[in-house]
Amino acid sequence: MSTTAEETHNKPAREVADEAARRRTFAVISHPDAGKSTLTEALALHAAAITSAGAVHGKGDRRGVTSDWMDMEQARGISITSAALRIDYGDCVLNLLDTPGHADFSEDTYRVLSAVDCAIMLLDSAKGLEPQTLKLFEVCRARNMPVITFVNKWDRPGREPLELLDEIEQRIGLRPTPLNWPVGIAGDFRGLIDRSEGTYTKLTRTPGGATRALEEHLTPEQAAEAEGETWVQATEEMELLGEIGAEFDEKSFMAGESSPVLFGAALPNFGISKLLQTLVDLAPAPPDPVDAKGERRPLDAPFSGQVFKMQANMDKAHRDRMAFVRIASGRFERGMVLTHANTGKPFATKYTQAVFGSERSTVEAAYPGDVIALVNAAALSVGDTLYAGPKVEFAPIPSFAPEHFAVARAKDSGRYKQFQRGMAQLDAEGVVQVLTSDVRGEQAPVLAAVGPLQFDVVSHRMAEEFNAPVELAHLEYTMARRTDADSAPAAHALSGAEVLKRRADGELLVLIHNKYRLRVIERDNPDLVLEPLLAGGADNDA
Repeated sequence: MSTTAEETHNKPAREVADEAARRRTFAVISHPDAGKSTLTEALALHAAAITSAGAVHGKGDRRGVTSDWMDMEQARGISITSAALRIDYGDCVLNLLDTPGHADFSEDTYRVLSAVDCAIMLLDSAKGLEPQTLKLFEVCRARNMPVITFVNKWDRPGREPLELLDEIEQRIGLRPTPLNWPVGIAGDFRGLIDRSEGTYTKLTRTPGGATRALEEHLTPEQAAEAEGETWVQATEEMELLGEIGAEFDEKSFMAGESSPVLFGAALPNFGISKLLQTLVDLAPAPPDPVDAKGERRPLDAPFSGQVFKMQANMDKAHRDRMAFVRIASGRFERGMVLTHANTGKPFATKYTQAVFGSERSTVEAAYPGDVIALVNAAALSVGDTLYAGPKVEFAPIPSFAPEHFAVARAKDSGRYKQFQRGMAQLDAEGVVQVLTSDVRGEQAPVLAAVGPLQFDVVSHRMAEEFNAPVELAHLEYTMARRTDADSAPAAHALSGAEVLKRRADGELLVLIHNKYRLRVIERDNPDLVLEPLLAGGADNDA
């Protein structure tokens, strides 16, 4: 059968559309210690991407979590930097962007949320909605992002399930629609009822939770006989859900108005397979991206993508710099020459990889929704656009308002070149914002951070990766405002304020001691330009 010219022309477009429809790109958001890294491991385990899940504090033959690749993460048992994990599951490709849970690294999480189409909101069964979860949910709400809720740690003592659903609705206005229901109170977890099918999956633990939990499927009659009164209580609670209309609605879910809720326990790997299938069935495929002008760009348009994260020295043997790019449109092929929108210069993509924690594999082709890592990307920064064909540029990714400031100096003046290289690298990655001024000089830049733990990361990486240990002298400033060249001289002369330039983009920031001093400055100098930045940790105006 012959192929027409029109069919030949449309084949690449159909391929891009078909491949994009298979993609699910999502992030996991939570408060620290809700079990996010453990859930990430469990998802990868159930998708057969790994053979044995690790705990954050591994024992025996359990290794560290796959997504926590940095030495400091493994030592402290917290996620410091986001990680990209690509998982093939059935006919779908899941691009899971793991994020730091600690509030001090919320700016990194925000950048990741700019690169995903859906979020899993992870709740601790005992604690419910916590401050960092609320903050990150508001970012999702601002982006109209669909959210799937996973109530974790049901194998430990916790709250009543109906109480948790009520909290979700009352505190964040998100209507919960449970897809499954736990049998047994938190801490006495027996299994899960699938609400749509009415079937029961009984929990059978595996030693240490290092392998997939054994799932025994029972009919309602078998479950009633096995679980007795516990089953009766669970079915009565489900009847109440039906009476209040807590049923899944795709339209409200996609609009960010309701959230399908799943219960489970990530450590023993129970309820994870249902979460994976829910992602496949309900999470959206990549949409047509919107450029900086607010115009829709078709998925099958020529290649375009945006850098949402920079990371250096993931491979200690090569000391390379890697740019993580979310593909927005078109088909990517390794070796293609792209254009860097900021400079108009060509960018070769000979070395392109998919990253699974600390492991890498070469990428030959990728499609909208995929995340690729470009190696030796010294010319790129967070927010940059790369494209093929006619020029396109996406809106920049905003920086958070810093609230902690410290002057950095090299402990050994003979290692000034290494100090400068390290400062430039950490600034480009967004580990901290590096601020400079003629008064302080290049040898004493001011580091600006959302949270103080970012300074610990700077100290660790400067010593370990750049062999240039630093001394940090903390400043009394607690907030920053954006200003312009006309207002800068007057602002710099004010008591309790200082003007510095952000190295990354040249933007002028006014550092101010506290909110009370800011109010006085604004009252006495109404003509000064003092614009708020995107709120980071605590509200800068609170």
